[in-house]
Amino acid sequence: MKKTIISVIGKDKVGIIAKVCVYLADNNINILDIAQTIVNGYFNMMMVVDANGSSKHHETIADDLQAIGEELGVQIKAQQEDIFNMMHRL
Repeated sequence: MKKTIISVIGKDKVGIIAKVCVYLADNNINILDIAQTIVNGYFNMMMVVDANGSSKHHETIADDLQAIGEELGVQIKAQQEDIFNMMHRL
């Protein structure tokens, strides 16, 4: 399974989750796990998704999500699971 870790960080506003989820659904990307919090007006979300069903390459998905983040005024990063794990090892 080709897992991707998506993180979303920024000032909270209406529609962040909806916009990201619509993009994922439209591209046949399944959400495996999701956690989100809002702390003092700041939104933080992490998702683990399965991109096996998508016809798009990882780089395209990451670029598309980054563009959605810019549109929403938040930062969205998509990393392949193995790279994410290497970057966050102790």
